[in-house]
Amino acid sequence: MKQIIKFFRSLFLLELFKGMGLTGRYLFKKKFTIQYPEETAPQSPRFRGLHALRRYPNGEERCIACKLCEAVCPALAITIEAEPRDDGSRRTTRYEIDLFKCIYCGFCEESCPVDSIVETRVYEYAFENRGENILTKERLLELGDLYEEQIAQDKAQDAKYR
Repeated sequence: MKQIIKFFRSLFLLELFKGMGLTGRYLFKKKFTIQYPEETAPQSPRFRGLHALRRYPNGEERCIACKLCEAVCPALAITIEAEPRDDGSRRTTRYEIDLFKCIYCGFCEESCPVDSIVETRVYEYAFENRGENILTKERLLELGDLYEEQIAQDKAQDAKYR
């Protein structure tokens, strides 16, 4: 009996007409395509994009070289070297993130005790030359200064939900 039903379904192209019906239903509906460069899609405040290092309001870098972000990174994308300063505190001398290795999991941001490393909402970036994929400490601090206002808003909003 199943063989006969299967034969008639294939003979009358039932699956084909079901598919065409589904296509026809969406053919005349309002389109939801976004014209990308002119329009942007809504973005979650928890979106994880390009990394940045933050500074304190007095201009001093926040990173205390605890190396928790390097230890927790599952992709081993973060490299940190540190040495003590004259006042006895430790600060980084080298902080690099290889964006080709990074999987944007956010573990580095969550593990940081002083909110030094953050992932911004910036997703429009590209590399043209070899080596641009490695973010150095200077570039990370520059990105942090550039997007500090947005980062502070996101942190305040995130704290509100906790």
